[in-house]
Amino acid sequence: MTKTLFETAKPILEQLIDHQFQAFFVGGSVRDYLMGKSIHDIDITTSATPDEIESIFPRTVPIGREHGTINVIFEDDQYEVTTFRAEGQYSDHRRPNEVYFVRELYEDVKRRDFTMNAIAMDINYHIHDYFEGYKDIKNNIIRTVGDPIERFTEDALRILRGLRFQSQLSFNIEPSTYEAMKRSIQDISHLSIERIVVELTKLTQGTNVEQSFENLKSFNAFEYIPFFKQYDLTKIELTESTDWLLFLAILKAQQPQVNANLSELKISNNDKKQVSHYKSLIQALPKVQSKNDLKVFVYDFGKANILHVLSHHTQLNKNNIAKYSPLIINKETIEEIAAQLPIMQRKDIDINGKDMIEYTDKKSGPWIKDALRQIEIAIIKGEVKNLKSDLLEWVKVNVKIS
Repeated sequence: MTKTLFETAKPILEQLIDHQFQAFFVGGSVRDYLMGKSIHDIDITTSATPDEIESIFPRTVPIGREHGTINVIFEDDQYEVTTFRAEGQYSDHRRPNEVYFVRELYEDVKRRDFTMNAIAMDINYHIHDYFEGYKDIKNNIIRTVGDPIERFTEDALRILRGLRFQSQLSFNIEPSTYEAMKRSIQDISHLSIERIVVELTKLTQGTNVEQSFENLKSFNAFEYIPFFKQYDLTKIELTESTDWLLFLAILKAQQPQVNANLSELKISNNDKKQVSHYKSLIQALPKVQSKNDLKVFVYDFGKANILHVLSHHTQLNKNNIAKYSPLIINKETIEEIAAQLPIMQRKDIDINGKDMIEYTDKKSGPWIKDALRQIEIAIIKGEVKNLKSDLLEWVKVNVKIS
């Protein structure tokens, strides 16, 4: 188990302790350390208030001051340092009505979601585990801290987090925690779609996604999530780690009659374009019946995208979409064709709309776009060389201008 990042962060704890405050590593980094997993982010919790944290460290950023979180900049690294805190009542299933600072570690960790995330570790690597979180980790169990109904009523995102951890860690959900998830699932309708998407993105990429996804379906979770509520998720199977955008594309390709807008998920325009690209690729797969078809297919969708989709061929088969011939479409052939493409994109064509207008003496119009598409296909299939004189002659013979 590597201690490198903890060692790097130790001076933060040392300075807090030197000023008579308690300070601990806490949360996911401690959980992953105890599991022997790689650690990427470290969170620190302390009895010092935000004012006291800022008085100790010369370089700070008040990223979440009202919630007790201060970014401490130390040797060009940033560390989130959060004051021990307790929380008031939750009225919206999303966030506490008030947060107040406390001086005891126990009061801080008892408000956390799952026992495995409520373990603190001191500067000497001794763990402070009030809720047997380490025991649950060793037994591969996801269990809430305290009453599960209470935890999920406070913040319904914890339901999705629990299922995401199940997918990522291949842990079992403790029975009363599972039943509370099922009973409280409708409360996820109060969550922002951005928070939901973060969890679903991680969940779909987990190694144990099949079990977590089946739980989502058995809970009828998708009925409470914008965009998804318009689809029949009982028809979708997710049996292997799948990136989020490809999962969305599979859903849209399987049920094209559903007119749901990706904007409801508030994903970026680039992500929406990628989903559309994957969907079109999936729908085009069955239409590839010859090597010439494959050349155009590789040109249109790109080697990387095609190989990524094909790597999930089992997933496509299970969802009854994108039947294709592996004799025509396979990794070796795709790589060979991609290496031999005469052009990579439309701007590589040796003529443009202006050239065609001058050569044909015709007015500009929609015919130019159609002609350019015909030209690029002819170049890809090897029917004409990508030379201006040859292309103009080909246009004269093959392109009908209305």
